[in-house]
Amino acid sequence: MLKGEEESKMASICKGKSSWPELIGADGKCAAATIERENSLVEAIIVPEGSSVIENFRCDRVWAWVDKDGIVYIVPVIG
Repeated sequence: MLKGEEESKMASICKGKSSWPELIGADGKCAAATIERENSLVEAIIVPEGSSVIENFRCDRVWAWVDKDGIVYIVPVIG
């Protein structure tokens, strides 16, 4: 199974909304607030482009990847 497929399958076992494609192009702080409002079981963490993050899967975390201007450029998903 490919990494993306595996993450998608794992996200499907988590409760609540698990993906926010509509936030591509949004301000990172607004995106994080939206994610936490739409799924109160997760913490949205803003991650600047080029940063490293731990790769373990968690149902209570969403990485919100932002570019140098603070704009979300990757679909935020549970993980």
